[in-house]
Amino acid sequence: MSDIGYIALFLALLASVYSAIAFVFGKRRSAPALLASARNGLLASCALVSVSVAALAFSLITHDFQIAYVASYTSSDMSLPFLISALWAGNDGSLLFWAWLLSLCAAVVTLQKRDVGRELVPYASAVIMLAQVFFLILLLFVANPFEKLNFVPAEGQGLNPLLQNPGMLFHPPSLLAGYVAFTIPFAFAISALLTKRLGDEWIVAIRRWTLAAWLFLGLGNLIGAWWAYVELGWGGYWAWDPVENASFMPWLV
Repeated sequence: MSDIGYIALFLALLASVYSAIAFVFGKRRSAPALLASARNGLLASCALVSVSVAALAFSLITHDFQIAYVASYTSSDMSLPFLISALWAGNDGSLLFWAWLLSLCAAVVTLQKRDVGRELVPYASAVIMLAQVFFLILLLFVANPFEKLNFVPAEGQGLNPLLQNPGMLFHPPSLLAGYVAFTIPFAFAISALLTKRLGDEWIVAIRRWTLAAWLFLGLGNLIGAWWAYVELGWGGYWAWDPVENASFMPWLV
């Protein structure tokens, strides 16, 4: 499964690079066939990252301790919900989950039927794909969630007891979804600059995405605050973690 996941990430990187380039040239040359090909590349990247996520999730659930990430964040006595939450328990898995959410958002942007902002989509999609390329490069060469150990441990280290809380099932995904969704307004803003369509069109196009991102961050912050107060020894939300406080700042903005 680890090989399938890693190969899927590599193919997703190729598809994302091609898609970003094809979107730019397709828009500049007004080539519908090239734009259609770019959309197919984007959708292929989404499908491939989904395969990679499924491979890691399967490895977590089936206790494939030869994978270093699985051995570090799961054990055979963990319940199924916390085995699934291990997908975002560590840095490598969180980056993979982030890339997957980003690919889903990119697919929605591409497939969404819209009356406003249609001309902005090619450049916006190219920007999203460049962001995707960045995360895929990290996953392939810096934070590989499918790295194998030289031996198979008899048991994994398990999830940190502080993380074995219902908040773990909802808080990190909510925050990550909020962070990822803000990529869409950014992409449309860059597209508006590149196309010099600086009226209200791009603002109308991103309004729902911005509200969705803000709501996900708000939900994540509320769950995180509750989690910090009920978990013994953390002392409250503001004393919890700089990362959580950092999620509060874009929510305020």
